[in-house]
Amino acid sequence: MDLENQKRIKDLTEEHGAENIIVVFGAAEGELTGLAAETVTVGDPTYAGCLTDVSLGLGVYHAVEPTFKEACKPEIYEEQIGMMEMVLDVDDITNEITEIRNEHSQFNK
Repeated sequence: MDLENQKRIKDLTEEHGAENIIVVFGAAEGELTGLAAETVTVGDPTYAGCLTDVSLGLGVYHAVEPTFKEACKPEIYEEQIGMMEMVLDVDDITNEITEIRNEHSQFNK
């Protein structure tokens, strides 16, 4: 996750409270999704950004996981995200984000 997005998420969390924030990822790989999810739950594992050693515990989801899909209007999901399901490894991404969410998210489990 780039440094600018880390700052945005940190500022939004401070302004609105962690219990009111979820982060939805769209990364193409499970490993990238997990790294970004780890950044906004337990802190930046690369020690490069403003979330280094900052545990926000945010709720984290990926746009192709079933939990997120069920929360969307079917026609909008299909139009905006449906194609991604056909080209991404949805199981890998879902397993990665679910593990991070279950281990580190304090909200929206």
